Amino acid sequence: MKGRVIALDRIDGREAAALMEDGRLQDFLIEPAGDAPPAPGAIFRALCDRPLKGQGGMMMRLPGGQSGFLRRVKGLSPGQPLLVQVTGYGEPGKAVPLTAKVLFKSRYAIVTPETPGINISRAIRDEDLRDALLEIAHEAMAGSDFGLILRSACAEAGEEEIAADITAMRDLAGQIMEEAQGSGPEHLLEGPSPHELAWREWPMPDILADAPGAFADHGIREALDGFLEGPLPLPGGASMWIEPTRALVAVDVNTGGDTSPAAGLKANLAAARDLPRALRVLGLGGQITVDFAPMAKKDRRTLENALRAAFRSDMIETALVGWTPLGHHELQRKRERLPIAEHLKI
Repeated sequence: MKGRVIALDRIDGREAAALMEDGRLQDFLIEPAGDAPPAPGAIFRALCDRPLKGQGGMMMRLPGGQSGFLRRVKGLSPGQPLLVQVTGYGEPGKAVPLTAKVLFKSRYAIVTPETPGINISRAIRDEDLRDALLEIAHEAMAGSDFGLILRSACAEAGEEEIAADITAMRDLAGQIMEEAQGSGPEHLLEGPSPHELAWREWPMPDILADAPGAFADHGIREALDGFLEGPLPLPGGASMWIEPTRALVAVDVNTGGDTSPAAGLKANLAAARDLPRALRVLGLGGQITVDFAPMAKKDRRTLENALRAAFRSDMIETALVGWTPLGHHELQRKRERLPIAEHLKI
């Protein structure tokens, strides 16, 4: 099917969302099963526990006996309450990663309590539109000391819709910030659900399928099977295996039946373009090691450029670390999701 489809449904009673573009699955979100760690975006009042000066941070006490790690020591002392936000999923057995710079993020607005001022996404270049958005922002934020960032999605929204979004985030931020000085650890705000994230982060669709059976109607389950059961096919008969291990995510690129001198570069470029999509759908992060197909060293720059271009538009922060002595390419990707293979049964 041509066009962009967002399908909202449930799997085993849990919220799930899928983004399809021209019949290809581009993104997938699902509510974790069981006792999952707090989701990125969740906000807590935590208590400073003990400094880890060797790691440049502070261990934090969260509700329910959970531990968090904040990369900050200066100005903090054990027992001090502090408002913190979850930035990602911790590795198994490790503390939840936290930040003290809390953000209140919606589709059109990001309220920044600790950073005053009003800013507009650089993706919006129309000066008349920027002036109109500034007027909306100043009116909606009147009397507030909080900062505000207007996101690129504002370019496609109406004035009333943007103003309502800013007001909702401003009021939510005010309510949560008032809870910062309580007496003990407390969970103050849940991280966004899959349906909320889909509305907040994905582009407007040509079709919004929001009813029971939406996944079946749009082939979402079959598309997921393609990611979970074997290699991902690439153009020209090449393929890409993605296998998460305890220490890292291993990616292996194969040329298939093509044995021509240019086969390695062709397969590697195809893999580079498709790797962000595969990692998003599979929910994989952390250290990623890619074993690209054999190719001439002179082609590495071309491949690096393709990787940078592919990850530039990806919503999850990924650092391209570079080549290892053995010829592998390493990446470091923020753990914003849990691997779907661990909590999804199709």
